[in-house]
Amino acid sequence: MLPFLILALQAVPATAPAQAAPAPAPTAPEKEPPRFTQCMDLATGDPVKGQADAIQWRTTGGGVLARQCLGVAYANQGKWAAAAGAFEDAAREAETGKDPRAPNYWASAGNAWIAAGDPTKARAAIDAALATGTLAGLELGEAHLDRARAMVAAGDMEAARSDIDKALTYADKDPLAWLLSATLARRAGDLGRAARDITEALRRAPDDPSVQLEAGNVAAASGNEADARTAWNRAIELAPGTGIASAARKALEQFSATEK
Repeated sequence: MLPFLILALQAVPATAPAQAAPAPAPTAPEKEPPRFTQCMDLATGDPVKGQADAIQWRTTGGGVLARQCLGVAYANQGKWAAAAGAFEDAAREAETGKDPRAPNYWASAGNAWIAAGDPTKARAAIDAALATGTLAGLELGEAHLDRARAMVAAGDMEAARSDIDKALTYADKDPLAWLLSATLARRAGDLGRAARDITEALRRAPDDPSVQLEAGNVAAASGNEADARTAWNRAIELAPGTGIASAARKALEQFSATEK
């Protein structure tokens, strides 16, 4: 993800691969103007005030940075559709002004659309980011990862596999890429690849409950009850009271049923 602002990035549960918070917004200029710093401090520390500040700044010529700040303020309130719209506005304005950050804004918009539950708009935004041909390295890998997530949400597993393989080429240090790859492989019945990929995810993020949940899924599908129990219990331990814990408990019930 782009190293600018830390939003609450959530690993994607294997049972719902499209639900994740958006990536951080595009990197600001090397020398951030004080007005931008002020707005971003509010957007992250008090996003309601940050929203108001960004809107006011936008009306007085804040340009793409004001729109970026507004997107961040919306995202930190969980207003994903509004955040996506703000990032798209920033992307269009950046394109008009020949600003090289345009593809990053499109990528952030796509990520927000995923969190908003609209994979069609997410794919359109990420396609716009990739179409520029300027993304490279980790940024390119993360864009393909996000498009894969959108494709999973849209039910297009074949397209998702193509994108996730590209993501693993450029963003192989991201455990989410390996997690989604393992999930896709398991669903396709390729348990060998699923086991290899979830091992990579575990190596990078052993304390991520989503990774542990999928590790249990892969182990169970492979007939390895002991490892499945261990992974699912670890997921519950790491994320008590969450949907992940509920999914792990439900999965563990299958073993209780066979013991009766």
